[in-house]
Amino acid sequence: MTAIISSVGEPAGPPVARTPSSGRRFFPWAVFALAFALLLSDYMSRQVLSAVFPFLKTDWSLTDSQLASLTSVVALMVGLLTLPISILADRWGRVRSLVLMAVLWSFATLGCAVASGYEHMLFARFLVGVGEAAYGSVGIALVLSVFAPRVHAALSGAFMAGGSFGSVVGVSMGGVIATQFGWRWSFAAMAVLGLLLAAVFKLLITERRVAQHLVHRPAPGVVVQRAPFTSLFTNPAVLCAYVGGGLQMFTAAVMLAWLPSFFNRTYGYPADRAAVIASIYVLLIATGMICCGYFADRLSRTDVTRKWTVGVGYCAIGLVSLLVAFRLDTGAGQLALLAVGAFFSAGSSGTTAAMVAGLSHQSVQASAMGTLTLANNLLGLALGPMVVGILADDLGLLGALQLAPLAYIPAALAMALGKRMHPRGLAKLAALDAATTRTVSAHH
Repeated sequence: MTAIISSVGEPAGPPVARTPSSGRRFFPWAVFALAFALLLSDYMSRQVLSAVFPFLKTDWSLTDSQLASLTSVVALMVGLLTLPISILADRWGRVRSLVLMAVLWSFATLGCAVASGYEHMLFARFLVGVGEAAYGSVGIALVLSVFAPRVHAALSGAFMAGGSFGSVVGVSMGGVIATQFGWRWSFAAMAVLGLLLAAVFKLLITERRVAQHLVHRPAPGVVVQRAPFTSLFTNPAVLCAYVGGGLQMFTAAVMLAWLPSFFNRTYGYPADRAAVIASIYVLLIATGMICCGYFADRLSRTDVTRKWTVGVGYCAIGLVSLLVAFRLDTGAGQLALLAVGAFFSAGSSGTTAAMVAGLSHQSVQASAMGTLTLANNLLGLALGPMVVGILADDLGLLGALQLAPLAYIPAALAMALGKRMHPRGLAKLAALDAATTRTVSAHH
């Protein structure tokens, strides 16, 4: 009898022929739907805090810096723990890890609901950050493992966009619940939702079922060993995807952080109206991530390297539209160009994630996505708003925003270099596959 062994708990390696069935077609979409639902819960639990700031400030007499710390501690934990937890998930099992993460952040959110003061709330938010740290990277690695590469860009863009949708829903729903029933119920509702989704995920998605639906499965008698950690950083094309993906998030992050202030200061809108208008652009950014990923997949069906070219094109559209928009006078023309720029601002996120997935060894894919998430945070989500804030002190907010789109230039260059390096990246991956794969037979 032939032995089939995988050191990662999930078979990997050369694909084997399988007969399509309704069950096989349905299960991957069930994985995506439940993983996406948990991602919404992730961001709803994270961002509901913003909706209850006024209530916490009144009830506990908190300062603005204390309120900010309740948000920042989650981001800090996500930044510090994404990569190490992703590595552990590759070893322990992605499905088990995702369920554990969801249970942890949900109970931590429930802890926020019963917190008796600032210190208790800060500790609960710390645990929320620990639970949510690697969900995005491990979740997208799990999803992509059961789908063919031809749809990876669309799925990656949709999955990443879930953060924006979850944030909008969390803030709006949290505000309504807090007004009607009190701020503690806002946290409790998010916690219950997360626990219910975790239970459904645990019931329907298992490591065994995922292993049966993997796109890349070992042939009989194949043993797949774990790829070394260093392989995350030695593939030149993957490095280009990390850098290009991180830098293309720079301007998108700037818009997420500073558009409310832009509409407040430039258009003279009151804070509440400015926030509502900015939220429309946030939804455009999220919608663009999904649509741009879909079109990237369609345009690269016969040549996967076209994803790099499409990513460069999205950067070019974002660069031109936003450079012009922030230099126009206020009015309909500026708002229309801002909408175009917002739609394409993070459009390359799906293409870079697809490239990372396609050029990384199956056994360390969650770790590779964790590294991409780290790059997105360091080069984009964290760096962008901070740089614009510093520049705004000297140039004014509008002057700083006029410079922000220039970050698309190095992002596009990195992606163009990634396309050139793609053949070398494939050769690297093939050599790694050969080094980690061997054939054995066991007889009873």
